[in-house]
Amino acid sequence: MEEPIPVFILLVAVLMVAIVLILFFATIFTFFEFVYGRLFHKPFFVHWYRSHKTLPAKQFEILFNEYPYYRKLKPKKRVYFEHRVARFIETYQFIGKDGFDVDNRAKVLIASTYVQLTFGMRSYLYPVFDKIIIYPTSYYSTINEVYHKGEFNPMMKAVVFSWEDFEQGLEYNNDNLNLGLHEFTHVLNFQGLRSEDASSLIFARFFNRIRQECNHGPNREKLMASGYFRDYAYTNDFEFLAVVLEHFFETPKEFKTEFPELFHLVKRMINYKETA
Repeated sequence: MEEPIPVFILLVAVLMVAIVLILFFATIFTFFEFVYGRLFHKPFFVHWYRSHKTLPAKQFEILFNEYPYYRKLKPKKRVYFEHRVARFIETYQFIGKDGFDVDNRAKVLIASTYVQLTFGMRSYLYPVFDKIIIYPTSYYSTINEVYHKGEFNPMMKAVVFSWEDFEQGLEYNNDNLNLGLHEFTHVLNFQGLRSEDASSLIFARFFNRIRQECNHGPNREKLMASGYFRDYAYTNDFEFLAVVLEHFFETPKEFKTEFPELFHLVKRMINYKETA
C-alpha cells in the first residue's frame, strides 16, 4: 500500500502552482496594459485601493477650505484625492529649516499640490525622494552660491521649498507661477524617465514628443514670440516642462487657445481629466 504524500509537500506544491499562476497572469496583464497604453495612452485603471484613508478633521478642514481643486472634484474623486493626500503625508518626511514650524497646513497644501499633478497616474508615491525640506523664505545654496526658492535634489532625495514662495504660488492662482507644481514636475520627470510602470511609460513617450515638437525651429520661434511662457522656460527641456505644467493648471483656457496641440500632448502625458 502506497504511503500518503506528506501534507508539507502538498502545501509546497500548491504554493508553487499559485506562484506560477500569479506570475503568469501578472505577465499577461503587463503585456496587455502595455498594448492598451500604446493604443489609448492611459493605463487600464488609475484608482483602486484596498481601503480609503481619511485625514484627521483638522487636516481635512484645510484641504476643503484652502485647496479649490479638491472642491471641484466629483464626490467619488474627492475620496481618492483625500486618500492620496493622507498617503503622501504618512510616506514622506517633512523637515523645517531656519526655524520653520511644519504644521498641518504646510503638510496638506504641499501634499495636495503633488496629488493634483499626479492624480491621473496609478503609481504616485515615488522613491526618488523621501523628504520635503521647508525654509521660511528663499534660502542660500552653498553649492552654487545663490539664493533659491525651491529645488528637487535627487542626490539628497529631497524636494526643497521656500514656504513664502510656495504660498504665493497658491494664493495667486492665475499668474502661471506655482513653485509647488514646478518642483514636483521635476520629480515627475526624473521618475517618469527611469521607470517601467504604465503611467511612466506614457509620460516618457509624450514628454519625448513634446521635446521634439517644441524644439523644432518654427514651433520654438512661435512659442517664444507669443510671450505666453516666461523666458526661464527656454533654459532647457526640463525647465520648459515645469513651466508648461504651471501654465497648464493655472491658465488652462488661455493655454488651450494659444497652443491647442501642446495642451493636448500635456493632457495625455499626465492622463489629466478636465472634468474630474
